[in-house]
Amino acid sequence: MCAADATPVLTRQDLCDRCRDVARVRAVLPTGNDLLFCEQHARQHADRLREIGASLSPEP
Repeated sequence: MCAADATPVLTRQDLCDRCRDVARVRAVLPTGNDLLFCEQHARQHADRLREIGASLSPEP
């Protein structure tokens, strides 16, 4: 994690919370908690996550 960046960089050890594939996207929820998604699940859930105020990094 870079000092200027509060979000840790995803590595190959970070797994999707839906299917356990390698995570590519981090969704930070308004509560401060985060969810990790593979590319497929990030695209599938992106609209709803944005509706509830989550920020996605990187954008799917």
